[in-house]
Amino acid sequence: MTRHNNETGQFQSPVNASATGELLRSGITFDVAPSASGGKATVEIIIPVYNQVEYTRKCLESLRQTTRTAASVIVIDNGSTDGTPEYLANLPALTVIRNEKNRGCAAAWNQGIAASTGEWVVVLNNDVVLTPGWLDGLLAAAVEIGLDIVSPALREGPLNYELEAYAREFVRSTGGATRPGVAHGVCFLVRRRVFESVGLFDENFRIGQFEDADFFHRARQAGFALGATGQSFVHHFGSVTQNYVRQQLPLEAYEDWNRAYYRSKWTLGWHQRCLTRWKARAQVAWWRAWELHLCGHSLAERWQHGQLEYE
Repeated sequence: MTRHNNETGQFQSPVNASATGELLRSGITFDVAPSASGGKATVEIIIPVYNQVEYTRKCLESLRQTTRTAASVIVIDNGSTDGTPEYLANLPALTVIRNEKNRGCAAAWNQGIAASTGEWVVVLNNDVVLTPGWLDGLLAAAVEIGLDIVSPALREGPLNYELEAYAREFVRSTGGATRPGVAHGVCFLVRRRVFESVGLFDENFRIGQFEDADFFHRARQAGFALGATGQSFVHHFGSVTQNYVRQQLPLEAYEDWNRAYYRSKWTLGWHQRCLTRWKARAQVAWWRAWELHLCGHSLAERWQHGQLEYE
């Protein structure tokens, strides 16, 4: 489901403001959720932002309206200058970590994880709109199927449909569908023990791209279970922050470098990349055909060229 990593096939003490940015506000917990051990699960949601305040507003408003499970929210502001700091400062029940410059995706995620203590951590893009039950669905899939990292189904592109009605019908149709072994960087729920075992995100990746693929690869190698589930559905506008950054920096400043670093780190030669890409495409084609046949949807949908496409 992750578009940029086909060739992959697919702890720390509480936050120190001087090390990880200016801590502006402490968070609070919303309510209650079952854990794998039968007690209360604690969930912390980490959202990095860099400008794009209107998308952040949509994301946080949808989070407030749709999240009934126990959760606290940590927003890492990577040096925004478009009114994002002022907007965040006026929100209650929020932890905000403010960086003076854009430290990139991996560093921001790591700041959020260092500031969290929950059994579960959700990493969430700010250009996502959530739907009722999205977090309950992720937790249910994790507990029922035994997943350590789990991503929701998603639709990408313009929000040109009635989201809540579509999400209800989608989850009703696809709730039993799972794509094992994969996750995507748009939104993913992680058991804390995964970070304790494989470490945090590799900050050698610049700005954004491939840091999620690298983390998922390490988790798979360590024996953790990954999956994408039809029990949870979100809307993703699609690479809003990345597209904004591309207007500021040349492509080779980070994307090309990250790709080369990833290949070097995992010793991925041309033949291995081709084989991995072919296997991934074949697997996705099988999943898509099976999901469309049984459910009428696929777990990855995208509106482009004036029509809905299934991926």
